[in-house]
Amino acid sequence: MIGLIGKKLGMTQIFNEVGELIPVTVIEAIPNTVIRKKTKETDGYNACVLGAGEMKNPNHPYAGVFKKSGVKPTKILYEIRDLPSDWELSKEITLSIFKVSTNSKVNVTASSKGKGFQGVMKRHGFHGGPGGHGSGLGRSTGSIGTSKTPGKVYKGRKMPGRMGNQKMTVRNLKVIKIDETKNLLFLKGQVPGAKNSWVLVKQK
Repeated sequence: MIGLIGKKLGMTQIFNEVGELIPVTVIEAIPNTVIRKKTKETDGYNACVLGAGEMKNPNHPYAGVFKKSGVKPTKILYEIRDLPSDWELSKEITLSIFKVSTNSKVNVTASSKGKGFQGVMKRHGFHGGPGGHGSGLGRSTGSIGTSKTPGKVYKGRKMPGRMGNQKMTVRNLKVIKIDETKNLLFLKGQVPGAKNSWVLVKQK
């Protein structure tokens, strides 16, 4: 498994060789740095920690990690398991690890857009109460109880609450184009997250 941290720039559209329009998500994959290597002997599994972006004042625990690895502090960190054996400490990882072919696909992990505290109509698609005059139900949740037996609210009931801002992975996105001069990666389809949010692109 190989991977790279990037920044989602937004969506656009390009045309292929036969003139078909393809909606794509553009990801700016700036060069990453291997911050730390984990091995079975020390951590119980093989992995590496990639860093991207710039951070001026890291907190005390992370400052020790960067000092030990001898690299500049980075803004975002991601861990990738089953890394290639030639990924050594402080090695720079670029877009050259990905290849464009008919079957080249990647998985993208990111946090979805946060939408704050929402009611049941927006969060779960409830229809709401009657819209006629005198109706007092409106957009409220409605009854959630179970009468005297068993006299409690069951776990997992669809209720108002925080919506979005969850870690998501979209699998098997096709790589349409790679621009190594501008560090741009073009993927067919949508990628979770808002514009300028950090994403992790992984390929087997």
